[in-house]
Amino acid sequence: MEQNKEKIERADRECAVLVAVVRDGQDLRQTEEYLDELEFLAETAGIGSVRRFTQRLPQPSARIYVGPGKLEEIAAYCKEREIDAVIFDDELSPSQTRNIERAMPCRVLDRTRLILDIFLSRAQTAYAKTQVQLANYEYMLPRLAGMWTHLERQRGGTGTRGGAGEREIETDRRIVRNRIAKLKEDLRRIDRQMAVQRSNRGSMVRVALVGYTNVGKSTLMNLIAKSEVFAENKLFATLDTTVRKVVFDNLPFLLSDTVGFIRKLPTELIESFKSTLDEVREADLLVHVVDISHPQFEDQIAVVKQTLQEIGAGDKPVYLVFNKVDAYTYIKKEADDLTPAARENLSLDDLKKSWIARANTPCIFLSAKERIQIDKFRSDLYGMVREIHAGRYPFNNFLY
Repeated sequence: MEQNKEKIERADRECAVLVAVVRDGQDLRQTEEYLDELEFLAETAGIGSVRRFTQRLPQPSARIYVGPGKLEEIAAYCKEREIDAVIFDDELSPSQTRNIERAMPCRVLDRTRLILDIFLSRAQTAYAKTQVQLANYEYMLPRLAGMWTHLERQRGGTGTRGGAGEREIETDRRIVRNRIAKLKEDLRRIDRQMAVQRSNRGSMVRVALVGYTNVGKSTLMNLIAKSEVFAENKLFATLDTTVRKVVFDNLPFLLSDTVGFIRKLPTELIESFKSTLDEVREADLLVHVVDISHPQFEDQIAVVKQTLQEIGAGDKPVYLVFNKVDAYTYIKKEADDLTPAARENLSLDDLKKSWIARANTPCIFLSAKERIQIDKFRSDLYGMVREIHAGRYPFNNFLY
């Protein structure tokens, strides 16, 4: 199977084809939505996509990800159209990468490499740069062998078992391991400094904004905290955790904006950013921001919940904020259509009466961009913070 996407003019940027495996039990439409996200990632990295290739398999091939015939088809297309890169919607193993590179006339990227490149370009502070560099080196370490295949012909002379290429690989591995050790030590030092900073904030109530990437957390942060956190319609616009003191009717609390989560977030990044997410683990309340206009918002909620469990914050009180109601659209069913309503046929009112009403989790539907329901959001947040504060300082209730 394949989906043509001959839609961009080749200008000053790289162009790529996207590749995904449709697993057994996986809907083709869902695969297309995953590829939409991969395309958005590529756009964020400055790469335009011109075509999509998909193949239904029980599992990706352990050797070349797709079948041999499909790989030949992709390689022929890339050679004919002078494509710059092939991007796979999964993390490729080192052996998969080497095998695919032998067949391809262009650069090979996987989802993890693409996300790491975006993080490397977006990191601003020394802390974020250190975290991303650590994740990048940990990704590179098992993949160094393929970087020196051009030296394999220079195998050593009499009495030697290895050649120059093998010596270069070992040298590189040693350098990378040393850098990983140095970066981990740097992170431990910065973590100690940040732990002291957090302890100096006293016992103020802490609220953390969490959610999938590009759901509008930073826009909401700017609106509530009157700050100037960078917000843009791109993935991972914010990498550094930003903390602001907010005061609602003489009630102060700390509000933090954190890096957005994403499906198949690289393990290396989860590990290196765990220290950044201390703000989430130490929060008294999580404001989980959801893009209600996204067709897969329920899957995104599940990804965020899973990531919160992985970092040890799955048991925190949560306030669900369904953002971007101004962008929500649905397809109204015809009166004579007797088929069951699908997700895209539900109006916003229908959604509010669905599992969301039965979830027993406080929630609100708003638009940070258009300032819809913002006063209600502020009032709800004030009530929740006040309740936490009253439990912590029962003798200060007269202030409110």
